[in-house]
Amino acid sequence: MGDFNLTVILDAIRRSSGGLSRVELAQIVGLSPQTISNISRRLLDQHLIVEAGKEGSGPGKPRTILRLNPSGMYAIGVHLDPAVTTFVVLDLVGAVVQHSRIKTPGGNDPGAVISTIAAEIGQLVTDSGVDTAKIAGLGLAAPGPIDLDNGTVVDPPLLPGWDRVELRNALTEATGYSVLVDKDVTSAAVAETWAGGPSGTGSFIFMYMGTGIGCGIVLNDEVVRGTSGNAGEIGHIVVDPGGPLCDCGLHGCVKSSAIPQVLVAEAEAAGILDGGSRTDNSGAVVQQSFSRLCDLADEGNAQALAIIDKSAVLVSRAVSVVTNTLDVERVVFGGPYWSRLSERYLERIPPLLEANSAARLIHTIEVVGTGVGEDVGAIGAACLVLEHMLAPRAQRLLLES
Repeated sequence: MGDFNLTVILDAIRRSSGGLSRVELAQIVGLSPQTISNISRRLLDQHLIVEAGKEGSGPGKPRTILRLNPSGMYAIGVHLDPAVTTFVVLDLVGAVVQHSRIKTPGGNDPGAVISTIAAEIGQLVTDSGVDTAKIAGLGLAAPGPIDLDNGTVVDPPLLPGWDRVELRNALTEATGYSVLVDKDVTSAAVAETWAGGPSGTGSFIFMYMGTGIGCGIVLNDEVVRGTSGNAGEIGHIVVDPGGPLCDCGLHGCVKSSAIPQVLVAEAEAAGILDGGSRTDNSGAVVQQSFSRLCDLADEGNAQALAIIDKSAVLVSRAVSVVTNTLDVERVVFGGPYWSRLSERYLERIPPLLEANSAARLIHTIEVVGTGVGEDVGAIGAACLVLEHMLAPRAQRLLLES
């Protein structure tokens, strides 16, 4: 119970933009002033919080404000994407201390990729200057599906040869850090709750625009992972009944109609891109071709604009299915491909979503871009570690028999 109360207090301080006094903490979390005082002392002794001056208005003794100590704890985050792997060191308030990015090694040898990742992590930590004793662990965001219990990736798209790769154990052995593995879309949702500001509060879905399209779910400030950790797999929602045949046997699924690889193929068929992805559909090639497609749209190419605009309509249909099912207040878009789509998607999707909202006469649905930035996957991976260490969880209340 003491550990749970500690995390409750720490979480309340974290969620307050300007910090909280002990009196305010007692009012918010419902614990006695003595308990608040004792736990605050523990957190101060552990250097997780600091006393950040005094505030007061009117009669009475000024109150000492407690805030998180940014240098009290750090976490490493890695986002493994088929095209690019991103690395960050995060401090306790969710700020990026060090950042790097490398092209994901090609080929079918996961071991070689893991060795490259481990070497880059070592260099990242060295460059950051962070005391390794303060690093709580390493989080890794990977394409789903995943085996959450075993830290295993299970045949992710565009990573051939990665079926049942035990990433958690391999990275623990290679780096010496405690490792957490989660889906990239879930990691992005975690990042939004920790570092996204107003867009990361309440109930929302995080639409992850990457090599594939997935959905992170947050309900009442709690990230929803599902039974096996694979909640948010929306690739087989039908958004275009007359569209291409999907590998599931249905026509017009998100996976077969709206992901970047499909948009690139449409542009190649229309003759506005060369056919590079037909002979090499690796993540790096798709990313380059997709970027060129977006360049053409920005330049006013009518065919490119039509492809992007059609994808916005299809994605909005998938979003409508999820928002109507979950009754959320907000849709947050992000991921490595989001920045190139943001202007046209934010213009077109909100009215489409409102028109299809079952609750439109009761509440609106806000549509925004991520408050975390382009590296939301890697930042989310690091936030997984902070969440695991510091967020209040029901499991902390379980007693051993």
